[in-house]
Amino acid sequence: MMRAGLCRIPDKSRVMLLPLMVVVSMIMSFFPLEVSAADRGSWAAYVSYAVNDNVTYDGKSYKAIQSHTSLPGWEPPNVPALWQHVQGGGGNDTAAPTAPANVTVSSVTSSSVTLSWQASTDNVGVTGYDVYQGTALAASVTGTSATIAGLSPNTTYSFKVIAKDAAGNLSPASASVTATTAEETGGGPQPTKHILTGYWQNFVNGASKLKVRDIPDQYDIIVLAFAEMDPVNPGGVVFNVDSALSAALGGYTNAELIADIQTKRAQGKKVIISIGGELGNIDLNTASPNITNFVNSMYGIITQFGLDGIDIDLEHGMNVPNLTTAIRQLKQKAGNDFILTMAPQTIDMQSPNTSYMQLYNNLKDITTVMNVQYYNSGCMLGRDGKCYSQGTVDFLTALSDLTLQWVSPSQLGLGVPAASSAAGGGYVSPTVVNNALNCLATGNNCGSYKPVAKYPDVRGAMTWSINWDATTNYALAKTVRPFLDTLP
Repeated sequence: MMRAGLCRIPDKSRVMLLPLMVVVSMIMSFFPLEVSAADRGSWAAYVSYAVNDNVTYDGKSYKAIQSHTSLPGWEPPNVPALWQHVQGGGGNDTAAPTAPANVTVSSVTSSSVTLSWQASTDNVGVTGYDVYQGTALAASVTGTSATIAGLSPNTTYSFKVIAKDAAGNLSPASASVTATTAEETGGGPQPTKHILTGYWQNFVNGASKLKVRDIPDQYDIIVLAFAEMDPVNPGGVVFNVDSALSAALGGYTNAELIADIQTKRAQGKKVIISIGGELGNIDLNTASPNITNFVNSMYGIITQFGLDGIDIDLEHGMNVPNLTTAIRQLKQKAGNDFILTMAPQTIDMQSPNTSYMQLYNNLKDITTVMNVQYYNSGCMLGRDGKCYSQGTVDFLTALSDLTLQWVSPSQLGLGVPAASSAAGGGYVSPTVVNNALNCLATGNNCGSYKPVAKYPDVRGAMTWSINWDATTNYALAKTVRPFLDTLP
């Protein structure tokens, strides 16, 4: 989301300068002219890389094809839009990892099974694991646990795990384990099949300043942005009406916000709170006491403001195992009606092995929608391997088609800016949003890119933000929400 000097040459030396330069030029002419690329050594997060920089990762060599500053989850194999594998660089590894051991069933619901296992070993390094449900690939993860969702109640399934390394060597399969899902328990009410999500800004910038009561009815899920890190409570979060926003709205208070939230919920809307944003973060790098502090403080906010759940919009510093544990504990406290949404950046969805995909795989059985931010992205790879420029229907459809290899259509939303001023790039008109949704759902109104399949269950759209939408008299909400009702 959206914040030397020059040395002087003595006079007597000038006579010597020209002949010296001629000699140097003659010597250099015997060597080939080459644009040198910096050898940056091992890839690391939080490093600025330039085009043609070379790095190594898991025994392989990669060349940067776009300038960027790396973040966790952007490892070269995960983001082919940024890195190109250099053939022959570290590709002599032929030893396979050992088989994963002690695969156990650690959690079972009516629609999911969570597995865990002992890590494999490898001569270079294990890069991930493939989990098979029977003979079908069910999940690819980098950690030693996975949640397999979308299962039928009261049904027995068989699973096995295979380790892999960077050279593509596969381990023998683990011993198979079986698990029987629980009886259907019903669960709480969820939003309609196709939904429109919007963020409400709890801060002041160039967008319209709004009270939650003034948000139009077209929004199905309202996301309060953002809860903030508690500086004195490791892992904890805090939330109150921003003082500058309160003043701009004539004294908007927590009590008024709480009343407005309950009014929206009474109208059938879901109101949740987001953690993260462009600059925000939470501290879950340490498990104890941070996870407990996060769960307790977030549950306190949910209870105080009468909220339906949370949104994950972390753009850096995500500790996937601890965040997974924290969210599951929070859901257990909040109950079956808990809503969970995510808002990964486009680059976070370029591979099935990024941090966001690991988090989704761990929590997809309780995820309502993953709204990918299709903006502030530059050129990104679609499912066909071509690089598409943001701000086009092809960008929305080709990148969605890529993500739909790993994310259920019923859990994918298209995140777009509500106005051209809402993002640094990637704005498209609401009509183009509808065309992209139509293309994905029915195969109609596509651009030059044609998805490999139709996805009638595509969940909907998200916008940053409701406040920016207000600057156009809610053109996005008034255009996209009615169209969602026409989808299959």
